[in-house]
Amino acid sequence: MSDWKSTLPESATAYLEGRRLDEVECIVSDLPGIARGKAVPASKFARQDFFHLPDSVFYQTITGDWGEAAGDDGFIEKDMVLRPDMSTATAAPWTGDWTLQVIHDAFDSAGEPIPFSPRNVLKRVVDLYTAKGWTPVVAPEMEFYLVARNTDPLQEIKPMMGRSGRPAAARQAYSMTAVDEFGPVIDDIYDFAEAQGFEIDGITQEGGAGQLEINLVHGDPIKLADEVFYFKRLIREAALRHDCYATFMAKPIANEPGSSMHVHHSILDTATGKNIFSGPDGEETDAFRHFIGGMQTHLPAAIAVLAPYVNSYRRYVKDHAAPINLSWAKDNRTTGIRVPLSGPSARRVENRLAGMDCNPYLGIAASLACGYLGLIEQRQPSAEFKGDAYAADEDIPQVMGDALDLFDNSEALHEVLGEDFSRVYSIVKRAEYDEFLQVISPWEREHLLLNV
Repeated sequence: MSDWKSTLPESATAYLEGRRLDEVECIVSDLPGIARGKAVPASKFARQDFFHLPDSVFYQTITGDWGEAAGDDGFIEKDMVLRPDMSTATAAPWTGDWTLQVIHDAFDSAGEPIPFSPRNVLKRVVDLYTAKGWTPVVAPEMEFYLVARNTDPLQEIKPMMGRSGRPAAARQAYSMTAVDEFGPVIDDIYDFAEAQGFEIDGITQEGGAGQLEINLVHGDPIKLADEVFYFKRLIREAALRHDCYATFMAKPIANEPGSSMHVHHSILDTATGKNIFSGPDGEETDAFRHFIGGMQTHLPAAIAVLAPYVNSYRRYVKDHAAPINLSWAKDNRTTGIRVPLSGPSARRVENRLAGMDCNPYLGIAASLACGYLGLIEQRQPSAEFKGDAYAADEDIPQVMGDALDLFDNSEALHEVLGEDFSRVYSIVKRAEYDEFLQVISPWEREHLLLNV
C-alpha cells in the first residue's frame, strides 16, 4: 500500500497536514460494538495490505467470556483476513501522538466475507435493497447520558456535576441552559467530530438528568453506522477529559428515561433518485405502507438485536419516552413506529424501538431487514393509531429470553441477516443471558432474604 496516503479522506489529510503520522489503529466492530484490532506503527501499516485476527472476537460476550459458537466442525478459532476500507480513515484526536483509525472488513481465507461480522451483516442487507433497484437512506439519533464517575458497580449511577456545581437536572428537555451545564464536554465532542470529518445535525438536552441527543445528517446506512461506531468512542473520550463518564446503556438510572437510537428510513428508486414512499402527486404509496407493515410484522423477532441486553428491556416503560407496542402514527411520539412531519420527497419512517446500547451496524441492519421483508411480502400495516399509544396494549417482548425465542424462530429474518450470523448471535446472547441469571440482585436480597 505504498500510495495509501493518497486515498485518505479529506478530513484525515487535513488532520495530518504538516505532521508525521505515528500510528494506525486497525479496527473492526465485534457483536457488542466494541472496537477490536491492532495498533501498528504507520511505517508497518504502509507495508501491509491486510492483517489477521481470530474469528473468535465475534464469539465474545460483553463480559469477556465466550459463546460456544461451534459449527459442525467444532470451535476451531480460525484466522480472519482483515482488509482496510480507506474511506473510513479518520483521526483519533484524543491520543498523545498523531494517530489514525481505519475500519477493516473481515474475510475468510478464501476471500469470502465473514458472515457474523456486523459490518458485513449490514452490507448484506444493503445489497438486497440494491438488487431490487432501491437505495436505502437512514438517519440515526444518538441518546446518551453524562454521569458521575462510577468505579464501584454496587453503587447507583448518578448524574454528573454540571458547570454550576450542581448535579445535572432531569425533566429539562430542550433547555439551552441545561446544555450549557455540559459546555466543556460538548465543546470537545464538536472538536473531535470536526477533526474526524463528521457532521453533527444538532445536540439537544433530553428528558433525563444529564441526557443528551446528537442527530446525524441522513445518508448511506454503512457510512452512518461507521459514524455511530466512531461517535461512541469519541463521546466517551470527551467525557473522560472532564472527569465524567458517557454511557450508552439503555437504562442507566432508575426512574429516568432510557437512551434510544431512533432510526429514520427512506428508500429511493436508484434509477430516478425519487423517494418510493411518495407517488407522483405526493401521495403515500403501497411501498410506504408495506414498509410499515414489515416493521410491525418482523420487529418482534428483531428486538433481540435492537435491545441486546437484559438492561435494554428496562427502557420499554410506559410514559417514559420509549414505546411499548408496534402501533404506528404520523407525528406521534408515543408509538413505536412514527412518521415524522415532512414533505413528500422527505417522507420517512422512524423506528423508535432501537436502544442506544445496540451495535449500530446490527441495529440498522435489523431495522432495514424488517422493512425489506415488508416490501417483498407486501405486508399491510394496521390502521394508523389515534391518541396515546401508552394507553394501548403492550405487544413487544418484555425480557431478553422471550426476545431471543422470537429471534430464533424467525426464518424470514435469518434469511435476510444470514443464517450463520443468526446462529452465532443467538449463542452469544444466550450465554450473556445465562450469566446474568446467575447473579443475585440487591432487590432479591432486600425483599426475599427474610420474607419468603
